[in-house]
Amino acid sequence: MNAEDEMITTDEVRYVVLHGEIIEDYPEDKRGHSCLMFGMPNNKRPVHVVCAPKEEYLAIITAYIPSLEKWETDFKERRKK
Repeated sequence: MNAEDEMITTDEVRYVVLHGEIIEDYPEDKRGHSCLMFGMPNNKRPVHVVCAPKEEYLAIITAYIPSLEKWETDFKERRKK
């Protein structure tokens, strides 16, 4: 998890939230409505951000670099099992 190539900057997260797209929506999540967003900051690498809109802020739940083991080459669709 601490590998340098897996570290995600706050600028990358900000880019995904401001310019990315929602690829999965979880309106019935037990912790409250959340969604998975995708973006490619600086056209360098794909980044996924799971976030939850709250009344006064946007909660960032997690951010990660998606792998081709689990995602199609566009990183927007999960691979079929």
